[in-house]
Amino acid sequence: MTEEPAAMRILFLLTQDLESPSGLGRYWPLARELAGRGHQVRIAALHSNWGGLTERCFEKDGVHIEYVAPMHVQKIGSQKRYYSPLSLIGVTLRATWALARAALAAPADILQVGKPHPMNSLAGLLARRIKGGVLCVDCDDYEAGVNRFGAGWQRRVVEYFEQHVPRRAELVTTHTQFMREKLLAWGCPAERLHYISNGVDRQHLSLPVPELVAAMRAQLGLEGKRVVAYLGSLSMPGHPVHLLVEAFKQVLESQPQAALLLVGGGEETHRLQELALHLGIYHSVHFTGRVSPAAMPVYYALAEVSVDPVYDDEPARGRSPLKMFESWAAGVPFVTAPVGERAALAGEPPASLLASPAGDPNALAVAIVEILGSPELADQLRQRGLEQVSHYTWDHLAAQMESLYREAVGGQHD
Repeated sequence: MTEEPAAMRILFLLTQDLESPSGLGRYWPLARELAGRGHQVRIAALHSNWGGLTERCFEKDGVHIEYVAPMHVQKIGSQKRYYSPLSLIGVTLRATWALARAALAAPADILQVGKPHPMNSLAGLLARRIKGGVLCVDCDDYEAGVNRFGAGWQRRVVEYFEQHVPRRAELVTTHTQFMREKLLAWGCPAERLHYISNGVDRQHLSLPVPELVAAMRAQLGLEGKRVVAYLGSLSMPGHPVHLLVEAFKQVLESQPQAALLLVGGGEETHRLQELALHLGIYHSVHFTGRVSPAAMPVYYALAEVSVDPVYDDEPARGRSPLKMFESWAAGVPFVTAPVGERAALAGEPPASLLASPAGDPNALAVAIVEILGSPELADQLRQRGLEQVSHYTWDHLAAQMESLYREAVGGQHD
């Protein structure tokens, strides 16, 4: 009789909360699926609205979650507030100590650092030295390239940890070939470096109740409209939503019944509203502000086309497009540009329209109009997307990560 593999004690050390894009889109579904596979999973994380938290330690879906300190960026609603350089030093030291205490509170077989920032990296390294365990680092963005910094020294600190901590880990994962090449160039051993794509929850594969969709359509004034949607952060760098707003003016020329739905919040909201007003299309652009993650399937169900505008730059090459997976799962034709992983993920024949060149509003407009003007093409993209996303569900990806964890733990004992 084959003996069942022992359950592992897995600790996620995160510098963002579980409502953030990476927390919600990558680390939470991975942690939940691993707990569902019988492992003891804890998350120690920072929170962007520390003062507004009503519950800082709780259990959810078999995962023990503890918010231990404020995040290095404050979020009030859709707006971000950045600390002064001096205050940031204090916040960083407090967060590092809080994460370290959480890591030392109980032994872990796996110390999973999500994004190698100073706070969680130092906590993971300290816990490994004192308590033992395998240090795993996940590099899910090019951190020094996508974040805003108030001073040059802040960027240099982030660069140092991003480049050096993976070299000291037993296991390193990333979700783009761009970051894989970066990590290899920074000296990360190839045999420790593995690719784990982003994915989607199976719950997103179920369509929302039609009555909910109809009620939301009426609430937003979208009855009789052909909805083109963007669902995500309205912030820069990395999210050039202004390209879509500019493209939409051209879309309206051939599709006057179209409406642009921007679902999400961020510091670019006011600037995008001003742009829509300047272009004379404000009446056709709808801003929802930040919405609950649980409501996202309803917003996707409103759309005939979902768009992720990108430049061909390092932030886009270093990011695995969650919007692509979510759109496929929702059965919504998807438009983006052939940047980074996007073309490879789309497959052949492609499950999305890839507007080229990247960063060109005209190319985006042409792709959007092509889908709106061809029910046959829209249906083909919808079917291909549903087929493609079946390979990128978090239960499959968690099984891959579990296998890597066991291999790393076994290698430590050899």
